[in-house]
Amino acid sequence: MITVLRSGALRVVIFTDDHLPAHVHVFGDAEAKIDISGSEPRLISNSMRHGELRRASALVADRQAFLLEKWRELHG
Repeated sequence: MITVLRSGALRVVIFTDDHLPAHVHVFGDAEAKIDISGSEPRLISNSMRHGELRRASALVADRQAFLLEKWRELHG
């Protein structure tokens, strides 16, 4: 597990032994799993509160290209 981005209380992680589709795990008070492989991020699973999820989704959308680059560095 590698933390690739932090913003406030949010931590964006890519697991080194993870699977397709390319996705990230965002941890705050809980966790959201977000697919970054498409033209726009897509929520896969979530246990965050609404406000925290909104911040996590915006962070991933803003940094999607960077996160996908990191995914490809780790997974080829």
